[in-house]
Amino acid sequence: MEELIQLLEEIQPGVDFANSTSLIDDGELSSFDVVSIVGELEAEYDIRFRPMDIIPQNFNSAKALYELICRLKEA
Repeated sequence: MEELIQLLEEIQPGVDFANSTSLIDDGELSSFDVVSIVGELEAEYDIRFRPMDIIPQNFNSAKALYELICRLKEA
């Protein structure tokens, strides 16, 4: 999880990824940020996001994103 938070902080510095639970809802992440995150995570974790995975609830917190990564790695 720490590795994920570090990667997210490199993409969008200044966002409290460790504690925030509404990154999309509060506008802390833009659609461009989400696209950047998807690309980085696909490369870093050797996973593939499906269009149905790219929804706000999966990107509102680092925890939700980590859980998604775990599910994608299992698939």
